[in-house]
Amino acid sequence: MPTLNTYAAFALVPALAALLLGACSKQEAPPEALRPVRVLRMAPTEIASALQLAGEVRARYESQLGFRVGGKVVRRDVDVGQTVKPGQTLARLDPQDLQLAQQAQDAVLAAARTDMQVTQIDLKRYRELREKNFISQADLERREAAFEATQARFEAAQSQLQQLRNQVGYSTLVADTAGVITSIEVEAGQVVAAGQTVLRIARPGGKEIAVAVPEGSMDLLRRAGSMEIRLSALPGRVWQGTLRELSPRADPATRTFAARVSLPDAGPAVELGMSATLAVRGAAAPDALQVPLTALYTRNDQAHVWIVDEKTGAVFLTAVKTAGVAGNQMVIASGLKPGDLVVTAGAQLLTPGQRVRLLTTQP
Repeated sequence: MPTLNTYAAFALVPALAALLLGACSKQEAPPEALRPVRVLRMAPTEIASALQLAGEVRARYESQLGFRVGGKVVRRDVDVGQTVKPGQTLARLDPQDLQLAQQAQDAVLAAARTDMQVTQIDLKRYRELREKNFISQADLERREAAFEATQARFEAAQSQLQQLRNQVGYSTLVADTAGVITSIEVEAGQVVAAGQTVLRIARPGGKEIAVAVPEGSMDLLRRAGSMEIRLSALPGRVWQGTLRELSPRADPATRTFAARVSLPDAGPAVELGMSATLAVRGAAAPDALQVPLTALYTRNDQAHVWIVDEKTGAVFLTAVKTAGVAGNQMVIASGLKPGDLVVTAGAQLLTPGQRVRLLTTQP
């Protein structure tokens, strides 16, 4: 027959088994996973300094002409490519409505002139009566105020009539300078608003090349050492150009920046609209550090890069100062030194102190 100690021993068996199973289930925490990253070792490089852009010959001075009043276009007197002289008629509006308004204002002015003459005669008579003391000073002042009011109405009507006369003249669009018609925006029969562009005229005085510059090439264009211009219609000839204008704003459709390059010594053989090629060679920038655009990490509007500590294998974030884009590379002005290992892929997924595994190290 089992004793009491035997029953106690059997009771302890499940507890011991549970303790042993719990001890076996405790395992060591897995080692930290190393995030793979691509890196680039910093070394001074020479910035790429060659660029070719397609362009077009444009006039240095080009005006958009339009009527100063609105109306219906009844005639166009010039064609594209035509040379015009100052004062030459370019287009006409239907002046009928303006002429009717002028006639109505003529009648208003005539009535205002009559009123002023009547009150002027009355004022003269009242002044004579005042000198003889037949009327009071207050009566004379009222007559003087009435005369001043009619005189003001007359002058206002006169000014308005002059404006209407000017508007009748504005129905004829004339050239204010010599030039060449480069485009025509409206035709006879169209109704235009005041200030709407009717045609464009290229003024004499200089020619230049209009080009569209990609965002990554703006810095190269600014520091260009030379600019060579070639025209498709004039093979074998080369012109040296200089940057005259670079827009600070990108075109919303093409995301490129408009630039104008002066074309000196352009003779009569260089015609407006000719296709051109602009070859840009920039001055080399020695000892420049560059990183791929993918290496940049922006925090609080400040550019940063991740640098790998080769002793610990961990990464840390450092702020850098950029000096422009060169192709797909960002030029670094300060914040890095030769020999640094910079993360070029996976920068957005890292945290300070995180250990990484290097996939590629470029010298």
